Amino acid sequence: MVKLDIIFEDDDYVFVNKPTGLLSIPDRHKLELPSVSGLLKRQYEDIYTVHRLDKDTSGCMCFAKNEMTHKYTSQLFEKREVAKFYTGIVHGSPIEKSGRIEHGIMEHPTVKGKMVINDRIGKMSITDYEVLESFGLFSYMKFQLHTGRTHQIRVHTSFIGYPLVCDELYGDGKPVFLSGFKRKFNLSKDVEEEKPILNRLGLHAFQLKFLSMHGKELDVQAPLPRDMNAMLMQCRKWLK
Repeated sequence: MVKLDIIFEDDDYVFVNKPTGLLSIPDRHKLELPSVSGLLKRQYEDIYTVHRLDKDTSGCMCFAKNEMTHKYTSQLFEKREVAKFYTGIVHGSPIEKSGRIEHGIMEHPTVKGKMVINDRIGKMSITDYEVLESFGLFSYMKFQLHTGRTHQIRVHTSFIGYPLVCDELYGDGKPVFLSGFKRKFNLSKDVEEEKPILNRLGLHAFQLKFLSMHGKELDVQAPLPRDMNAMLMQCRKWLK
């Protein structure tokens, strides 16, 4: 049984720090797989999904406790009145340390479940980015989404040449090993095989900010998961 990390709750909302690998809502083709909304429905009499995260993305998810709150907050998302911030680890070190990626996104014409840049017929998509730390081989970045297209950050970062680590669709999909960037690396005698320090999509939904129906400013942040933290710590050590 997956234990959900509830990071904020009041009379109207439940905010969850979703772990990577867990569905946001049930998959109608694979109903046996657990999901955040399904697990919450076991704890709460009424729960309504406001938005979703990709299965492989961790981080802050908002759920409403009643229909009125659900309708109001869903409209905020639709009208782009929710500030959405993500953090991620990418390959390489962007030359421009901050900027805006503004390109249309559409479904890939032949690969199911994949998106592609197309400025002519794709839906316009806007991502602001900032490089928080640069380690040469990798960089730790912050993103703000101004639109909510499928795989938006993954598609945009890949398009500008800095794909997210461990991204199977838009990058090389390979796990990150310490030996890959630490010059003098040796396995200890009792370990037969090196374990990756990160083996999942390096993207985390960090923060949601918006005004509630009652005029209260909600600013909910989801702590970075251990695996991403561990990789960043190793990168900082290596940089020194």
